[in-house]
This record gives sequence, C-alpha cells and structure tokens, in this order.
Amino acid sequence: MKGLLTLLFSAASLIVYPQTERVQTKNEAVDFKDLFNATKRAGVACYRIPAIITAPNGDLIAAIDERVPSCGDLKLSRDINIVIRRSADGGDSWSEIETVVDYPLGKSASDPSMIVDKVTGAIFMFFNFMDLDHEKDVYYLKVIKSINNGQTWSSPVDITSQITKPEWHNDFKFITSGRGIQASSGKLLHTLVDLEKGLHLFGSDDHGESWYLIDSPIIPGDESKIIELTDGTWMINSRVNSGGFRFVHASSDEGATWLSKPDSSLIDPGCNASIIRYTSINEGADKNRILFSNAKMKDERSNMTIRISYDEGKSWTDGKTIYHGGSAYSSMTILPNGDIGLFFEKDDYQENVFVRLTLEWLTDGKDKYKIPQPE
Repeated sequence: MKGLLTLLFSAASLIVYPQTERVQTKNEAVDFKDLFNATKRAGVACYRIPAIITAPNGDLIAAIDERVPSCGDLKLSRDINIVIRRSADGGDSWSEIETVVDYPLGKSASDPSMIVDKVTGAIFMFFNFMDLDHEKDVYYLKVIKSINNGQTWSSPVDITSQITKPEWHNDFKFITSGRGIQASSGKLLHTLVDLEKGLHLFGSDDHGESWYLIDSPIIPGDESKIIELTDGTWMINSRVNSGGFRFVHASSDEGATWLSKPDSSLIDPGCNASIIRYTSINEGADKNRILFSNAKMKDERSNMTIRISYDEGKSWTDGKTIYHGGSAYSSMTILPNGDIGLFFEKDDYQENVFVRLTLEWLTDGKDKYKIPQPE
C-alpha cells in the first residue's frame, strides 16, 4: 500500500496547471481572492470556518459555513449550511457558490473538513450537526462523499455512533474543521474533540466504508490537526485557549500512547490553524518540509503567517506574514505544481480569501520547489 500511495502522490505532483498569471517573485504582493463575503450575499449574516483541499483531478474545493440568521456557532444558530466553490485553474477563477448541506430551518450543519483518499479518488467532507428545535446542545457527527472531484455529493451519513461512545451523548463534541489525512499505510485519520473527555483520533481502514474511534484521549487540545512524519510518527498540532502558544502531541504506535509538550515557538492566540505536509524525501523530494499557518499573535487574531519546518516539526522558521491585519482560522492545500494554497478568515470574518503562493516567495528566494523524483 505504501508503494502504491507513493506512486500516486508522485504522479499527482507531475500534473501541470495552465499558468494564467505571471510567476510570483519574492517581493511581489499577494493577490487575495475573496471567495465568501456576506456583504455580497443577501440574507447571509456571515461566512466562517474555511476548509480547502486539492481534488484528485487537481481542482481546488473550498468549503465553509454559510451562517444565515446570525454569525453564531452551531448551538446558537438555527440555520447554518455548508457551501463550496470550486476552481479548475489553480485558483484563478472559481465556480458560483454551491450548497452541499442544507437542512430545514432549526437544523444546522457546521465546521466542514475534508479528506482525500488518493487510492480510490473519493473525497470525504465531515461536519457537525445539531437539531436546535428538538435536541438542542446534542452534537451529531456526519459525513458526505464525492466520487467525482466535488461535482456532486452523497446524502449525509451519521457516524456519531461509530466514532464516539454512548456516554458522550450530551457532551460538547465536534470534528475539527479543516482537513484530515491519509497515512502512508492508506489509513484515513482525523481529529475529534470532546471538551470533557479530551482530544481523540478517529480513522478508517476500508476507505471510508466504516469509521472507528482510537480511544486514547489526548490532553490538552481543542481544534487540532494531524500529519504523519517521515518515520511514520503521527503528530498532532493543537489549539489551546491559554498560554499564547500551541501544543504538540506525538505517537509512534498508531495512537496507542502519546507524548505531549507545549511548543512556545509557535505563538498562537487560541485559534484554529493549519499544518500540512509539503514535501517528503520518502516521496522523492529534495527535502522534508512541513508548513504551518496561523494568526501569529499571543493575544489577538491577526498577523496571518506561514512557517516552515525542515526537521519534521522540531523547529520552525520565523515565517512570512501573509496579512498583518485581522485574520483567524486558516486552511492550506498543495497544488499539483507545488504552489501553496491558503484559505483564511480576514478582517473580522468579513472576507474569506484564497491566496496562491510559491515556496520561493515564502522564503524570499532561499528555497525553491523541485518536482519530486521518486525512485
């Protein structure tokens, strides 16, 4: 399976997008594309909670909450839908807003996240659900699936009973927005938070036909993201709501046990962030690189920054600021040509923007993407 995944990952890296914009130089200003803006959409209070992935065919899919009567979170709003926009040209142009999850008034869906199965080509979109009229404060966890690169989606499937315990029924629990991963073994992995029972992982060994809880609670951890290191270690990067920095959790036994520690170098105001594998020597790249994006401030949501680790998360560059002003949740994806896509909340959630960046620009010319050469 690992060899098959390596082949698929490498083949994907050879896909070439049509280049409709000039090459981004190290000093060039970034081009923000405002994908979701409530001031341009009648009847919508706000858009929040961005997620983005690159589909198997190279298309970009950006998903987000469409919060209708108010900007309140799931338990506070009787009408939240999940909507997407798609791009077939690397983010230069985007489809109109498409609704993929829409329940009757009084039932809301929130916090989209996605996993791409590179073996089957399926895309899984997870969300949290609440029936505010009949079961207020009871969270259900659901998933929809696309097998055609996000053009159409299945009906929702409730996986709450598969990935939680009965005694969690009334707990404040949620699948983290953003994205999960597919490990080198083919296993699908994602993070689940129960504010009373701790952070957990859930996974699938049969390409999303069924899901299961990895029952080893991790503390502390609010909204969290998982990546796989080149030696097979699972590493989770977590939001905590005090201290002004991130927490990191690592497991070398597929989640049976965890080593947890604060990372004071990753300054954070207590906000959702994004961490993603950029390149791996195991897949024929010249270097190991991990990217991390967040609002790089201790006490306010501003200063959206991307940082790079060249040593599997042991240390990080100072990073480059993408936007100095108000910025909050972020989600990253890698385009087939090696460019980096960043989708984040901007200016007190008024805008939700996409920006396409090069490694050369992020590093001021000190590093440059090279197409992986797998053996």
